Amino acid sequence: MTVHLDPTKKHDAILLFDCLDGNPNGDPDAGNQPRIDPQTNQGLVTDACLKRKVRNYVEMLGKDEPTPERYKIFVEEGSVLNEKISRAYTAVGLPQKEGTPEQQLQVAKWMQQNFYDLRMFGAVLSTGLKAGQVWGPMQISFSRSIDPVFPQSVSITRCAATEEKEKKDGIKKDNKTMGRKEVLPYGLYKSHVFYNPHLAEKYGCVNERDLDLFWQALIKAWEFDRSSARGFMACRGLYVFTHASKYGNAPVHQLFDKLQIKSTVDVPRSFADYQVDLDEVLPDGVTLTKLA
Repeated sequence: MTVHLDPTKKHDAILLFDCLDGNPNGDPDAGNQPRIDPQTNQGLVTDACLKRKVRNYVEMLGKDEPTPERYKIFVEEGSVLNEKISRAYTAVGLPQKEGTPEQQLQVAKWMQQNFYDLRMFGAVLSTGLKAGQVWGPMQISFSRSIDPVFPQSVSITRCAATEEKEKKDGIKKDNKTMGRKEVLPYGLYKSHVFYNPHLAEKYGCVNERDLDLFWQALIKAWEFDRSSARGFMACRGLYVFTHASKYGNAPVHQLFDKLQIKSTVDVPRSFADYQVDLDEVLPDGVTLTKLA
């Protein structure tokens, strides 16, 4: 087994990705502008945004897996979560009423076996028929840009309107409509990823293929998530630190400090404007796998 795919080991990872002339993660409370730290002007991308990309990628590939029933998605766009919990009660042969704690655990285990994102990220299953709360072994931090970013609000026009404008003095008004697009010229982002083997062992349903799909998604999901709003986005690095001991062989901050990134120009506009230095002298018991 390749070491970074071993579900019994502790993994800590650094993900680098960038965005050119796009909006990597709009803030609905700020007119969909790219998220920023107001004190440093560094760009932010939420963990939920990255998890959505992973979910979409696994959902796309899952139907071609030998056991596609293991790769359904719980938090699916447009779905009703309580209906899925209700179907789980039926699947394990329980009536449609709140079960005992033991029965709820039975339902939760069935759902973890059948929903990829639930067994990897966890979820609260007590919004309708209760099935407890699942703590997922895989967690993703907020992403933060290496340098400050400077979002721009760009005016755009559309030559077609949603409804015809009234004529004035017998003259038909221009049918064009105006809009805005929120973008940032460039940003290189870093995110941290943590895999806890103890939570995986507790529920006993994460396997080697689950980890393989997750690392794949962090690298390849961008290729299937294109839109004009997001500009050009790509994975620029994925570094996985694997501990020989499931209790860890070194503090994670010491491992993450092994990767140093700095810009080589005053105004970075591409990944080539950065210097990435990796110290590969690692503590005993830690293995580094560079996946991208």
